[in-house]
Amino acid sequence: MNPTITAFENSPDEGEGMARDMPVRWAFEEVGQSYDVRLVSFAGMKQPAHVALHPFGQIPTYEAGGLTLFESGAIVLHIAGLRPGLLPADAGARARAISWMFAALSTVEPPIVDREVAWFTERDKSWYDERAAAIEERIRSRLGDLSRRLGDAEWLDGDFSAGDLLMISVLRRIEDVPLLGEYPNLAAYVARGKARPAFRRAFEAQYAVFLAAKG
Repeated sequence: MNPTITAFENSPDEGEGMARDMPVRWAFEEVGQSYDVRLVSFAGMKQPAHVALHPFGQIPTYEAGGLTLFESGAIVLHIAGLRPGLLPADAGARARAISWMFAALSTVEPPIVDREVAWFTERDKSWYDERAAAIEERIRSRLGDLSRRLGDAEWLDGDFSAGDLLMISVLRRIEDVPLLGEYPNLAAYVARGKARPAFRRAFEAQYAVFLAAKG
């Protein structure tokens, strides 16, 4: 049987592929694993049946062979370990790829998410401009470090890996604002990731859900 993941029944990003099921879909496509999707409403995510799968009432979840997982990064790591394609065979390179997975979610993403949260919840406050500027400087600090490390390489550490998949997924969150454009090598890095056939298949699959919900 195919693994089953959960995704938004009606995603708030309107098909942009920013919801957390997108990197999981992408990982499945990279390793050639078919999968099923169970769509969940916002109300349904808070019901006991879903909370039993995800204690924080969010998406995605992963179910396969009696195993249930939550958190997109953990799910991607699990998928990457099942089939070749996202983690190198060499033990050292594999460990480095996993380090980049953690870096994407624990070091680069937090200030990017802070920026989004501040925009949606604080932009009517008198101190918003000052706070937004401080957050953007934190983002620039992370992007500058990442840009210097990537240099003119195609991927972060040799071949494309789960570390690149998650890092590109994080950077996509600022793709449409000037910040990413300040680092041309990072913008090109994101473009390379989006050009991968596996990414395109994953994007189209989640976009089809948006179109179906739109009617």
